[in-house]
Amino acid sequence: MRPLSDEHQSGQSESSALQFAAPARVNLIGEHTDYTGGFVMPMAIPFSTVAHLRPATDGKYTFSSERFSTARSMTPDDRSSRAKDWSDYPVGVLREFQQRGLQIPPFALHLTGDVPLGAGLSSSASVEVATAIALLSHAQATLPAATIAKLCQSAENNYVGSPCGIMDQFVVTAATAEHALLLNTRDLTFELLPMNKGDLAGCTIVVANSGVKHSIAGGDYGLRRREVEAGQTRLRERFPDLRDLADATLEQLEACEHELSPESFRRCRHIITENHRVREAREAMLAGDPRRLGAVMTAAHASERDDFECSIDEIDFLVDTAVGLRGCYGARLTGGGFGGCTVNLVNTANVDEFIAALRSAYRSKFSLELETYRCAAVDGALARSAAELKGNVPEAR
Repeated sequence: MRPLSDEHQSGQSESSALQFAAPARVNLIGEHTDYTGGFVMPMAIPFSTVAHLRPATDGKYTFSSERFSTARSMTPDDRSSRAKDWSDYPVGVLREFQQRGLQIPPFALHLTGDVPLGAGLSSSASVEVATAIALLSHAQATLPAATIAKLCQSAENNYVGSPCGIMDQFVVTAATAEHALLLNTRDLTFELLPMNKGDLAGCTIVVANSGVKHSIAGGDYGLRRREVEAGQTRLRERFPDLRDLADATLEQLEACEHELSPESFRRCRHIITENHRVREAREAMLAGDPRRLGAVMTAAHASERDDFECSIDEIDFLVDTAVGLRGCYGARLTGGGFGGCTVNLVNTANVDEFIAALRSAYRSKFSLELETYRCAAVDGALARSAAELKGNVPEAR
């Protein structure tokens, strides 16, 4: 595996430090479907976390970051509980490797990067995947993309305590430039969809950051997931052949409505209809039709707002404003919700005026400066390395 060139160290003076980068991601459509066997359609975007790793001579594992003042050091046999700070994400990855019996030699890991924090663009998965690839290289071990993604998801679920699905870690690991990645989260099969087909070639993805911090480790996300799982459990009891919500129909859900809380019913309705919207979005992309894709994206936002109830006033304002601006085909909340970003499909010829108008409207409404990012689809972490990692570390039990 070939590391990236070591042009700057950002806190590591040793020229021997190797660098391994993982991107951020934005989800075009398919929200809150990835922990119920459904479909998602994210793409990797040009923000990165870079893991600078060098061997250590003190027998310890050390973690530091240019973005946070705290550092963390431990011995290989240290099994202390989480620190409840940024370091839990890379330490969680280390723990997952240790639990699988991989011997990691002592190291100093320093993280740098420019992924916006708390914006719903998967800064946590970017950290996890960059760390995983750096540690695999350091241990001279290899793994396939799906295993890396599952290991990083396990780190976030089990050590950090955040009940995320598999989408973020998978696309950050396995994305391909100029394509969205349509992922079946049940079996981790995927399809690459070109972002430049037909009239989509004349479009730009614009991400707008509300500035309201997002954290899926918070209580709202966990509550929504429990409401979803309660509904899924009841549907399985009623329909024994049903594997998960990805197989469920609205008719089946409605047959169980009187047995569910109103919240569980609405959460499940969002997921069932969202899976249909992802399929429709696929057809729109294959046809190169931005109008159809944009309409599906905007409908997805309405479902997140009304049925999943994970939007906020600032996000709703951004979506409602965006779809009324010239050149915008569609807009929606992206990420786990409760803050974060919107994703907008915009005619490239209108991007400058779109951004200016959206910023002006947001400033007038909330007295906040809106950050916007023009995003191309970029390679994931593995494509940035010279070779595919292939497994010699045991799968999680």
